[in-house]
Parts: sequence; structure tokens; C-alpha cells
Amino acid sequence: MQNQLLLIEDVDNLGRSGDVVSTKPGYARNFLLPQKKALIADKFTLRMQAKLKEERAKRAVVDRKEAEELAQQIVGKEFSIVVKVDPDGRMYGSVSSQDIVKMLSDQGFVVERKSVVLTHPIKQLGVHSIQLKLKEGVPANISLSIVSDKPLAVKKAVEETTPSEG
Repeated sequence: MQNQLLLIEDVDNLGRSGDVVSTKPGYARNFLLPQKKALIADKFTLRMQAKLKEERAKRAVVDRKEAEELAQQIVGKEFSIVVKVDPDGRMYGSVSSQDIVKMLSDQGFVVERKSVVLTHPIKQLGVHSIQLKLKEGVPANISLSIVSDKPLAVKKAVEETTPSEG
């Protein structure tokens, strides 16, 4: 049995503020209603729908403008993260979207974790192209250089492996 809900806030993969959506009862009961992201759609709450859609349209214009400005500031800049490596040049751990968000915030760029599009954490040194999906779907790409905290150890490891391959 599906529930009809009026969304008060935007919910990823469900809808935007002011939309009437159908969800499974557990999702509505356990997440949307307690978090105050939605209300059960009835004749009283449907009166709010037009007002919510109007507010959402105004907010979308502002969000898009901010996201485009942020994309212009970020694109073209090179960022780097220093990681610990073992003597063979392999990383301890990996670089996740949370690490990228922290690095960007240290540089003065406010980006949400869900805006960083990573299929899996980065586990190799080098330069990586990271895709960002900012508010209102504005795309941006950054160049992220993952460097070792011990540059000499990495160079030795690369030099040692190169002659044995040839």
C-alpha cells in the first residue's frame, strides 16, 4: 500500500518541495514524517502545494546562480591531498568523498558530500579527475593530485620496478 505525501523539502531520488509523491509506508513512517520532510497529503495540506512550489522556484534560481559561481571558481584549479604510503609506494587507506569535501572546505569552497561523484574511493597516487554535481545539477570537474608524504620513497619504488619490467 502506497502513501500520498506532500514534500516540504527536496528529497534525493524522490522529488522536490511541493511535489505530491507516493512512497512505501515504512519509508514515510520511519524517515519522511519524523524528519519533517513531508506531510500526508489531504485537502488541507494540498493548499500549501502552490506556495511550496513557488518558494522552490525562487530558491532554485538562487541555488543555480550560487552553484554556477562556485563552479567557475573551482574549475581550472588544481587541488592536492597528501597521503601516507608504505615503503613500496602503496597508500595506507584511500581518499573518499569526505576527504575531498574537507580539502575543499580548507581551501574555502563549501561543497556537500553528496555533491562529490565517486563510484569508489581512490586508492592510487597520481592525478585524478573528480566530478562534482553541485546544486540544481550544475556540473564541475576538478583535478585532484594525490601525493605521497614521502616523495623519495615513491621515486625509489618507481625506479626499482621500471628496470625489472623491461
